[in-house]
Amino acid sequence: MNIVFIEPGFPANQRLFVHALASVGANVFGIGESGEQELGDDLRGAMKAYYQVRNVTDVGQLTEAVQFFQRYAWIDALESTVEAHTMAAAQVREATGIPGTSVHTTWLCRDKPSMKEALRQAGVPTAASAAVDTAQEAKEFADQVGYPLILKPRAGAGAAGTVRVDDDGELAAALQHFGETGASSIAIEEFVQGHEGFYDTITVGGHVAHDWATHYYPNVLEAMRSRWISPQFVTTNRMEGNPFYAEVRDLGRRVIEALGIGTSATHMEWFYGPKGLKFSEIGARPPGVGCWDLYSASNDVDVYREWAHIITHGTPERPMRRPYAAGIVALRPDRDGTVQGYSGIDAFMARHGKWVLDTNFPGRGSSTQPVEAGYMANSWLRMRHPDYDELRGMLDDAGRTIHVHAG
Repeated sequence: MNIVFIEPGFPANQRLFVHALASVGANVFGIGESGEQELGDDLRGAMKAYYQVRNVTDVGQLTEAVQFFQRYAWIDALESTVEAHTMAAAQVREATGIPGTSVHTTWLCRDKPSMKEALRQAGVPTAASAAVDTAQEAKEFADQVGYPLILKPRAGAGAAGTVRVDDDGELAAALQHFGETGASSIAIEEFVQGHEGFYDTITVGGHVAHDWATHYYPNVLEAMRSRWISPQFVTTNRMEGNPFYAEVRDLGRRVIEALGIGTSATHMEWFYGPKGLKFSEIGARPPGVGCWDLYSASNDVDVYREWAHIITHGTPERPMRRPYAAGIVALRPDRDGTVQGYSGIDAFMARHGKWVLDTNFPGRGSSTQPVEAGYMANSWLRMRHPDYDELRGMLDDAGRTIHVHAG
């Protein structure tokens, strides 16, 4: 197969998708914003050709690049793995006759109010939500649904730009902030109390070929607001024969069917609390923050290659046997500034080092990143263990005993 891949060089893990496609026999044609020489010999060697554009989200430029390749080869697929690229990719597919996720499905996976309305019509349990264009509309929604509420960009990814408001004053302040950032329309929704997790899949023709269930500790909004928290997410190896995960899988199946997702990676967020299991949102793309690295480690399977094998050959190559649970803990600096040093690492490694997959401890003098920048913005540590509860305990131990000193 001849597969066009958007933005092979940035961010860094994009290279893993390109190498995976090449490893299963695909001819990869890259389109990106970097100069070809900037990609390096290793990445260039994994591609048959490369076309530079100024902006990979510009549909005109992207169409021109794809049509250039189509003059020399039949293009079987056009793949994007970054949320911001998915709509342009869908529009170019339809303009150039390449099969894949449609513009309509991509729109539903990006525009949160439209997504939830489509799913409510299909009977999928979701939080009450709406798209609002004015402060009056937002206030009317608040009066109808009640606080707390969640406000977020209509096409945002993950927790980016998401805020919780608990009263009229906080709502007004949040709306002013969105206005100052240029947002003309935002998504507003009911705050769902409960535990938060996500369900990821790789689908073939609308059917799940591989799946994983992962838990946040604590929920994302709390994790992104509090410096003292060392947040985790942990993928479980207890899915089989478990009634709760059977419910999660059924929810995911219904979402995939309702939104018309065919062959794609997906990333779905959910909440479980007093009102039961509730769907939150979906991306028709792989998860970020190194999740597939954890899935690979927990199964002793290269998930990037599995994705590539499904895209190229239409079938999975290896099963997910789940011998391990795997997770990451983010280790925040005690203040913003520059890293001055660490304490507790050696003692932790003496206790649990055999279960550590990899670590990131930026050197002394490195600039720290703000708490809201995410799980991998500063120091972090990834681990796996055959027992989920044992793994949770070790990740908790890391959060309590490893300290990042900044000044």
